[in-house]
Amino acid sequence: MNAPSKPPLLQLRGFSVAYGPVEALHQVDLDVHEGEIVTVIGPNGAGKTTLLNAAMGLLRSSGTLAVDGQVVPRVSVERMVAHQVALVPEKRELFGEMSVEDNLLLGGFARWRRGDRTQRARMEEVFAIFPRLRERRAQMAATLSGGERQMLAIGRALMARPRLLMLDEPSLGLAPLIVREVLHTVARLRELGVSVLLIEQNARAALQIADRGYVLEMGAVALHGPAEDLLHDRRIIDTYLGVGARRAA
Repeated sequence: MNAPSKPPLLQLRGFSVAYGPVEALHQVDLDVHEGEIVTVIGPNGAGKTTLLNAAMGLLRSSGTLAVDGQVVPRVSVERMVAHQVALVPEKRELFGEMSVEDNLLLGGFARWRRGDRTQRARMEEVFAIFPRLRERRAQMAATLSGGERQMLAIGRALMARPRLLMLDEPSLGLAPLIVREVLHTVARLRELGVSVLLIEQNARAALQIADRGYVLEMGAVALHGPAEDLLHDRRIIDTYLGVGARRAA
């Protein structure tokens, strides 16, 4: 007899969000399994950022959200953090007048408050992932380049030792070379035991590093499946991957 399969790390069922009478997210079903990178792509205004914010407890939602098979009642930031879920928002929201090191220490504050005194060791792990942050550790966050700020935002989230990291548009506003560097690092997080739910405007790059993908249109899941299949799906090629992809296909 086969052993029961492990429940998803994150599971959404019938997940919906409304702004007054307007439904921004409609009956979304989504899974992220341990060790996976899952990406959500779609046009502007499809509800991608709303999805992450509601899953983190920043917006009121209906439906069911479960972590490790346990339903989270009244989803809130505090409860999601307790379940080792972290969000890096699109605007990064760093403390510009504080140093790189102090921003990182703040990322581990919740664990410190619970008695965990391993922040310095964790910071060394973050510096191993982002060597440039070690070089800039005393520099004010406001003086960093766009790519360095994104690295710091991800590094600060990693200080909380999340099992699931949700990333909202990590490549936004970055030069193509830096985008490749940031997304390469995101792909490496899988090896470090961190699952990722990724919202990304660069659909091709996101699908290339992801295990599975969801296409969100007008607040609902229009398509989902293995990332490799979506990369070669004619509907995705025509709508999201551009002329170059059509020629390659």
